[in-house]
Amino acid sequence: MVQPSKSIESVRLERTRGGASGRARDWVTVEEPLEIRVAPSPAGPEASPGAPARSVAVTMRTPGEDFALAAGFLVTEGVLKGREALREITYCRSGRGPQEYNIVEVRLREGVTVDLDRLSRNVYTTSSCGVCGKASLEALEIRGCAPLPLGTLALPGALLAGLPDRLLAAQEDFARTGGIHAAGLFDAAGELVSVHEDVGRHNAVDKAVGAAFLAGELPLLERALVVSGRVSFEVVQKALAAGIPLVAAVGAPSSLAVSLARRFRITLAGFVREGGFNLYSAPERVS
Repeated sequence: MVQPSKSIESVRLERTRGGASGRARDWVTVEEPLEIRVAPSPAGPEASPGAPARSVAVTMRTPGEDFALAAGFLVTEGVLKGREALREITYCRSGRGPQEYNIVEVRLREGVTVDLDRLSRNVYTTSSCGVCGKASLEALEIRGCAPLPLGTLALPGALLAGLPDRLLAAQEDFARTGGIHAAGLFDAAGELVSVHEDVGRHNAVDKAVGAAFLAGELPLLERALVVSGRVSFEVVQKALAAGIPLVAAVGAPSSLAVSLARRFRITLAGFVREGGFNLYSAPERVS
């Protein structure tokens, strides 16, 4: 049987240093498409397990944690409201060889309904952007999102400033390739709870959220999300959907990310590094 792809691979190259060139090998991050399909659960014990699954998104991702990625995307798009809504996640069962590992099928429990037409219309995918929902603050309010409560998480400023370095130390694929994003979840003591890497920054966040969802840990009201790059609207949106009250980034936030964080009382920290950071919203969580 064909096995899922690895997250990195070795390639031949011509390397030039100091005016001298020579053949060498190096590690690069693997990038492959992942199609996410959703299907209602078949009704009754005699129903066929092959009920039609509908494609809702395709994203360029780094193989690994594909089920968490699919679950995280569906959680942050408002499809999976709770662990009880999910029956199973599998790779494609069509038996078409390697492609089966680039298709994930998510089956919902009987009675769970979702507007797949809306979901298909509202997503746009690229490797740099991940799978992104419509940039609409009003849409999040319509979905029932509410401002996150204060008092669930607080971090000393000195501890917050050191989190990106702790995340970097745990990025195994980045250490070998230098070409992959990361999302890490930290507790109030600054301990790294989980780290997830992907060529798409939003995919890395979806993997973090999806893994927590599959473990029955949502909402993540006592966790901080640290990302290795900049912060866009979609990153903050995904944190909101998972109940994460604090988002910290090595880079800068976008204007819409700041607006979203302020609207829903998420602490947003940018340019976080030893020696300081910027707080754009809800500074009460940082002492």
